[in-house]
Parts: sequence; C-alpha cells; structure tokens
Amino acid sequence: MCSNSGGIIKKISSSLEKKEFSCTEITEKYIDNINKSDLNAFVNVCEEEALNIAKKIDEKINSGEKLSLLEGIPMSVKDNISTNGIETTCASNILKGYKPIYDATVWSKLKENGAVLLGKTNMDEFAMGSACETSCYGRAKNPHNKDYVTGGSSGGAAASVAGNLSAYSIGSDTGGSVRQPASFCGVVGLKPTYGSVSRYGLIAYGSSLDQIGPIAKTSEDASIVFDCMCGYDSHDSTSAKVDYKNTFEHLNDDIKGFKIGIPNQYYDGIDSEIKSSLEEAMKKYESMGASIEYFDFPEVKSALPVYYILACAEATSNLSRYDGIRYGYRTEKYSDINEMICKTRSRGFGDEVKRRILLGNYVLSSGYYDAYYKKAQSLRSVIINAFDETFSKYDAILTPTSPVSAFEANRKYSSPEEIYLADICTVPVNIAGVPAISLPCGFDSKNLPIGMQLIGPKFSEYKILNLAHQYEVFTQYENNKCLQMGVIL
Repeated sequence: MCSNSGGIIKKISSSLEKKEFSCTEITEKYIDNINKSDLNAFVNVCEEEALNIAKKIDEKINSGEKLSLLEGIPMSVKDNISTNGIETTCASNILKGYKPIYDATVWSKLKENGAVLLGKTNMDEFAMGSACETSCYGRAKNPHNKDYVTGGSSGGAAASVAGNLSAYSIGSDTGGSVRQPASFCGVVGLKPTYGSVSRYGLIAYGSSLDQIGPIAKTSEDASIVFDCMCGYDSHDSTSAKVDYKNTFEHLNDDIKGFKIGIPNQYYDGIDSEIKSSLEEAMKKYESMGASIEYFDFPEVKSALPVYYILACAEATSNLSRYDGIRYGYRTEKYSDINEMICKTRSRGFGDEVKRRILLGNYVLSSGYYDAYYKKAQSLRSVIINAFDETFSKYDAILTPTSPVSAFEANRKYSSPEEIYLADICTVPVNIAGVPAISLPCGFDSKNLPIGMQLIGPKFSEYKILNLAHQYEVFTQYENNKCLQMGVIL
C-alpha cells in the first residue's frame, strides 16, 4: 500500500531493487487497474509493449544492475505526443489510424531511462478544451466524482494519475492544460519554462504557447520526471541552451526569507471556498518563514483575449496540414480535390476545433489582422514585461489554479466563452513563457480538490518545485487524497 508520506516513484524504484515485487508484477497491476476502470482515461493501452519492457527491466534487476529512478516505473503519455509505431490521434477522428514513424524527444528520453509505457491518454481534441469533453473517444471522468469533469486538455493524463492507472503521466500545456486538470483531479501538474522541454514530436496547437510537462502524485515525482525530460534539443528551434539545475537536489532548500507575491486581480470573482483554502496556504508559508505580500497586476486582465487570439491564429496554421492528402482520415466520396479537402476537414474535425480554426482565420484575415492579431502581440509584450518586473520584487507568485473547482459534466453553456473563463488563471503563464506548478491545497464542500498555483521566473523550476514540496511536507500531504487512493503491490 502506498503510504501517505511522499511520492511513489522512489517507493516503486526502491521496492523493485529490493525485489519486493517484480516490474512485470507492478506493470500487470496497473494494466489490470486500467482494464477494470470506467474513467475513460486511456484511448490506447499498450499492454504487450509495456510487458516486454517490464521483462527487460526484471532481467536487469536479476543481473544485479543498478536502476535509474524512472526505470521500471509504469507511466502514460498524452495522445498528442508522438510514439513510434503506436497510434497517436490527438483524440480526433481526422488522425485515427495514424502511427508516427519517430518518437517525440520527451518520450525518447524517458524510454532511454527505462520508463514503462502503459498507453496513450484521453484529451480534448487537438488539446482544444478545458474539460476533456471534446475528445472523439468521449469524455474522461474525474476519479473524485465521475459525474464531474477532469479538466482539460490533459484530462486523461490527470485522471490516470489520480485514479491509480499510471504512476505519472506526460501532458502538454498550451493555456493551462496540465495545471487545470491537475487541480480538478487533485494531483500535481508542472508547466515548465517555454523552451526547457523539447516540443519535437508534440503535435502542435499553439506553437509559441505549447509546453510539455509532467503530471504526478507529488512535486517530488514531478521533479524527478522533469529532470529527465528537460534540456536542449537540436531538433527543436525553440529549445533553450541554458544550464539546467537538478530540481530534485533542491527540494529541501530553505525557504526562509522567500518573498511570495499575491496578485489581487487573480482573486477577483473566484469561488469563496477556493479563496479560503489559498489564504490558509499563505498562512502555512508564513509559518515556514516566507513573507506574503499583496500587489496589483492589472496587465493580466487582458491575458484571456490575448491568449485566444494568438492560440487560434497559430492553430489555424498548424491544423492546415490535415487535409486528407498525406495521412489520417479522408472522406470516401468526392468529385474533385477541393471537395475532398472540404469534406475531410468538415467531418474529421469536431465542433470546438472548427470554431477555433474559424476564429484564427478571422483574426488573421485582411482588415482584421491589425485590429486583433497585431494588437494581441503588442499586449503579449506588455504582459511579459509585467511578469519580469514582478519577479524583480518577488521569488514567486501564489494564485488559484482555477477560479472554480471541477464542474459537472455535459454542462450547458450560454456561449463558448463561458468555459474559456476556466483558463483565466493559467493562460498568463503561457503568454509569458514562465514556469508554474499546480498542487492540491484543500477541498470544497462537494469534496472536490482545490488547486494552488505557484509561478516563478524563467528557468526557476527548482524554486517552485521546492516551494510546492515544502508545502506538502509541512502539511504532511493532508490535501493529497490521491496518495491514499492507490494500492501499489
């Protein structure tokens, strides 16, 4: 049984080396959990591949070889991250049957470290959504209450970790797609600095916003996974050449004297129970020796329109390649190539994807480019500068991850913009390219998790992971029910 005293990666790794159970046994346990689950967290289970890897790990253990921390740990990967020879569909009909002929750099790194891939996880179609309800495979379900959403777009990844279907998962975050589902499902989600983790092999939504990040039970687990994934990659022109600190080695750094900023605008209009939980978390940090200071951050009020203009504009370009000519779905009946492309895209894409393609084309069209896209880019610079100025005064910022906890599934909205508001606390981070982490900090009256977001300056993952870890240890993981929910052999 997984004890309530930290992450599970080190526990599983230690048990494997002590031969308390084999890699095959733990892999079979996770596969059995997946097959019995009704969370719809997975769209493709790689049972044969996982057991083959597990067998090789067991042979290595039996020969007395030392394991790396991630070696033999069963995990999952979001369905928009390329895996050689394994179907990768972005939860869209237009890509059904597509099997990449190469591995994404992140999966290549994890595979080299002996990660055991259990399968590909459910998601909003092409990562467009905040509830994991736009998937062509149907919605993923929240392990805390199956009538509620997981959040999105990495909803299947978060549900797989919270529901004990994988030890950790790899998701992508364009405007909160790792952090928001982590918040809704009561687990930890890290959105790294833009450029710190290679995007090579990630099927793009918004190229200047997308970033791959881990979803895990605890910040310790997220730290271990991030340290494996980060680093320069020549295949990715946006990959950063910097000296990456080992975040795991900094998890017990002293936080006395840390200055944590509380931006007033993030707390306008949020749920009262979320606000109360965050205020309790602030008191905990003060007890640990950090200082808390409120400040004004008016620039974030323009973040949501800036994000959706830029993301949709980039999506329009990135999704133009799905035309039925080279790969993926192609309509059966057509009279010429123009009709074939039109029917393929109309039938292959879901409503939300088509909505964002239309919006992207609109803001890029003649007569509207200057009024919308160009203005959004200018405001992006204003937001980036505001973050830079803020981090000249504070070590980190503490905010809600979402203004609400998980909401009921199949909810009716008066307009699409209503659900877009769920991203209001997360999108500024992607616009600025800075790192942020979401971790559980309480529960609401419906017994649904509440997430707290810690934001830091660029390449300060070691700081925010340490801040998150210190909070978890100080509170003895009392807000992390997902550590108590899972049975490990």
